[in-house]
Amino acid sequence: MSDTTVNPLLPFPPGCRVARFVRREKRFTAITIDPIDGTELRAHTNNTGSMLGLLRPGSPALLSPAQNPARRLRWTLEALGLPGEEPNATPNWIGINTLTPNRLLAAVWRAGQLPEARAYTRFTPEFRTGHSRLDARLDAAGLPPLYVECKNVTLVEDDQAQFPDAASERGRKHLDELTRLRAEGCRAALFFLVQRPDGHCFAPAEVVDPAYAEGLAHALAAGVEAWVWRARVDADGIRLAGRLPLAPCWAARAR
Repeated sequence: MSDTTVNPLLPFPPGCRVARFVRREKRFTAITIDPIDGTELRAHTNNTGSMLGLLRPGSPALLSPAQNPARRLRWTLEALGLPGEEPNATPNWIGINTLTPNRLLAAVWRAGQLPEARAYTRFTPEFRTGHSRLDARLDAAGLPPLYVECKNVTLVEDDQAQFPDAASERGRKHLDELTRLRAEGCRAALFFLVQRPDGHCFAPAEVVDPAYAEGLAHALAAGVEAWVWRARVDADGIRLAGRLPLAPCWAARAR
């Protein structure tokens, strides 16, 4: 599977830079500092979750330049350094851009690196069904439609990558919709992208959102698939780094 020895499936644009995180301002803005000259760099962040444990002043922050020159904020916050690293060490990045899972799913499918969907020939992003808009629908002659919802995972507790990092009513609605589609004879899957290097299995964050954990258990029992993959994030871009198993108690529920 892809790793740092090959080109990233999602390369970052030229002109990225490493700053130091200062604070989150309101919902969509991160305040960072250029470590060389002390200039304040204000960056857009599309991650509206809590980013539990990540927003530590002084942590490395990877910024990409905005591709739209008219945008108010010139930078986008792509990743934060793993807490506890030495100030001058090469950061182990945690990708916090919530658009990455959707983009990587499409890139991995186009590259033929997604075994679960290799037989599908058409990929439609942002597909509306029922009362929800899911991230993708895949189709092929003679196969049931495959609906996929993507989730970005940045929380690790007790060696488990966990989702969500804040209570998510929207996430619970997606579980209900995927379960409904599965009952109608479609395939339905959750693509959990773990954008950090630690954690060796995946489980829902029951302490954070017990209702989501209960909904996931119900969805897995109904035949909804859980695809858990790790992303490797560095200054060049994002690569797919391999599968992660469900935590043992959750793997039993997926059978």
